[in-house]
Amino acid sequence: MSQSKVQLSWLDRLLPINILLAMVIGTLIGRYVPNAAVALNSGSIADVSLPIFIGLLWMMYPVLCKVKYESLYSLLSNRDAKKIIAFSLLINVVIAPLIMTGLAWATLPDLPHERTGVILVGAARCIAMVLIWNQLACGDSEWCAILVAVNAFVQLFLYGPVAYFLSVTIGGGGEGVQMVSMWLTVRSVLIFLGIPLAGGILTRWVLRFLCNKQSWYDNKFLPFIGPQALIGLLYTIIVMFILQGNEIITHIPNALRTAVPLLLYFAIMFFSTLAASLYITKSPFPIGVTQSFTAAGNNFELAIAVAVATYGMNSKEAFSAVIGPLIEVPVLLGLVYVARGLEGEYNRRLAVVLGEVDGRDVEQSGVTLQEGGVEVIGAFKTSQ
Repeated sequence: MSQSKVQLSWLDRLLPINILLAMVIGTLIGRYVPNAAVALNSGSIADVSLPIFIGLLWMMYPVLCKVKYESLYSLLSNRDAKKIIAFSLLINVVIAPLIMTGLAWATLPDLPHERTGVILVGAARCIAMVLIWNQLACGDSEWCAILVAVNAFVQLFLYGPVAYFLSVTIGGGGEGVQMVSMWLTVRSVLIFLGIPLAGGILTRWVLRFLCNKQSWYDNKFLPFIGPQALIGLLYTIIVMFILQGNEIITHIPNALRTAVPLLLYFAIMFFSTLAASLYITKSPFPIGVTQSFTAAGNNFELAIAVAVATYGMNSKEAFSAVIGPLIEVPVLLGLVYVARGLEGEYNRRLAVVLGEVDGRDVEQSGVTLQEGGVEVIGAFKTSQ
């Protein structure tokens, strides 16, 4: 059985309701308990609230414990590895930031500060929540880890120049973005990706190999630690809405307008990348899903840290950066269910594309017809 056939657990199926409740609870607390936001903001790491930092680690660590790091070498040695990575870089480094910039200008021409915040979000590629969405949509976990690591490495050197170019050179965002330093980016990536990634690698290697507990790790530890990622996600959402829910209610017109380019961006990037994965790179469904969520997601913790450090905590740029994850969470959760619903159609079309374009028998092209769809075999088959 392919990974895409795995059924959602009860916690996964209830996630939309739980996220809605988390958003409502967080907003109500932020609205009617004024001191709550002050208390949560009393400590910070890398310009991000300490409770948010805890939540990010809480939701990323369990997912990274599931990645089969020992199989990454064989994946990278595959002849299609360069194509997958190059396609991801093209989408995430070039196309996605330009599309967000265009949408920000088209929808926020009279709100320069909010527009700059949206552009900062578009330039920051996702290295955290994409792991959750990819897991729920049954994407390829190993390739997701690889692409996240590649995006993180690229952001170390390119986020500052790209943010400045799009916000100042093209966007006329003012002088503030000149102060975006490489250290802000390096610090954010090392903290928000480096810590949970190192924890996931060490946990897997120590428990599975050094302690020789492979069976216990796979059958006991992972089923226990896995649901913690979604609990961490719900906790993070509650904290985010406590911190910003009242601010959004107070400035609801600008918040709604800021949401417009973000909504368009998520939809455009997800569906266009999925279509390109099918018709251009001819990728199996799990990899197509991974590419799509990697393209649609954004590194909100980096964008918020840069906006706060550059423009100030109470700036409109920081406000727009915060709107990003509040819109992204429910939208990308919806896209998880869209992706699962499109699996059969994707696989049928992939079988046709491989048969017509490559001129080979579908089975020889790396797919096996099953129940009207295809199941990936060989190097790209994902684990349970």
